[in-house]
Amino acid sequence: MTAVRQSRGSTPFVFVTVLLDTLGIGIIIPVGPRLVASFLDNDLGAASRWFGVLVAIYSVMQFAFAPVLGGLSDRFGRRSVILGSLLGASISHLLSGFAPALSWLIVGRVVAGITAASFSAANAYVADVTPPEKRASSFGLVGAALGLGFILGPAVGGLLGGYGLRVPYFAAAGLNFVNLLYGLFVLPESLRREDRRPFSLRRVSPVGSLRNLARHPIVLGLTGTMTCGYMSQWILQSVWALSNQERFGWSLRDVGLSLMVVGVSTALVQGLLIRAILPRLGERRALLVGLGLGVAGYLGFGVARHGWVMYAMLLPNALSGLAGPATQALITREVGPSEQGELQGSLNSLAGLTAIVAPLLGTDLLARFGPEAARPHVPGAPFLAAAGFNLLGLVLALRLFRRGSEPAIR
Repeated sequence: MTAVRQSRGSTPFVFVTVLLDTLGIGIIIPVGPRLVASFLDNDLGAASRWFGVLVAIYSVMQFAFAPVLGGLSDRFGRRSVILGSLLGASISHLLSGFAPALSWLIVGRVVAGITAASFSAANAYVADVTPPEKRASSFGLVGAALGLGFILGPAVGGLLGGYGLRVPYFAAAGLNFVNLLYGLFVLPESLRREDRRPFSLRRVSPVGSLRNLARHPIVLGLTGTMTCGYMSQWILQSVWALSNQERFGWSLRDVGLSLMVVGVSTALVQGLLIRAILPRLGERRALLVGLGLGVAGYLGFGVARHGWVMYAMLLPNALSGLAGPATQALITREVGPSEQGELQGSLNSLAGLTAIVAPLLGTDLLARFGPEAARPHVPGAPFLAAAGFNLLGLVLALRLFRRGSEPAIR
């Protein structure tokens, strides 16, 4: 059984940690391209390419190091890994803030991508301190932190960027350091010493960690569903602004407003609504309902002819957020406390991999089928592809549940 040891402030601390990690990602969106351009004689074309490289570096580092930090948390405990990641995040923001050359920004993104793997330890911490029947709600709270971070990050970055391109980086560094000091006093260790296990480089390599998922058939099946969900989400994020500007003539203000609605609705569903729905549906039905609503939402985005339809489809898209926490909760039941860090590391590594592949796919579909001269002309092709991935995830989940051999699934 897991060691449910928690102080009153431990779960809120994990919430704030995930929020600040996400904030650090979003805060550079308004100022990052301009800071990159400042090192390239304000050449916007070169700046765009290099900013894309920086985004890719972040995802690659997360893919490579999420299993490592998850494995380290199984060996040394969650607390030390989370606090160490907060220190690393502060350093990464300071490197970018003080950067005298583009190379410093690259190093900053490398460090940021490595420390973003703290999501592995944070999710393992939630699994440690939460009874199995309440984990979906707790994972929903983590999802709400992600949603809020993506709302607040660009907003804070844009506001502080008015005082200087480097100010948002210093602010993010300060917030992470304050959170580190706070955690030193309020965050207890959640993993008992008798539940810890030796660290193995073979197990925590990206390939090895993904191979380890196959040791648990139910985990492997649900991981396929999660991967499809990750692909859908990253496709949407990669093309949302470009597609809606082209199809409906949206301004930057319209795009920003729509993303704010996405973030708020996601936070409400995963932070509040899931607590009321899960006791009635159970994790299994919540997963299936969420995936079904996701298919409907992405299809709506894909066939929309008017901008208001995109807003209307945000409701089923937000409710599809029921699937993620339910899947996480079901998966964590299948491994013991000594493997939770490795499990979460593998899942976050998958998220990092899809963050590399899905944007490339989404933008390629938009470039191929979006222009008026394209034949066939399918401006919503990326969203239809996202619907297809979500449908595949639903089929995989139904197939797994129909086998009837998963005692932990309700």
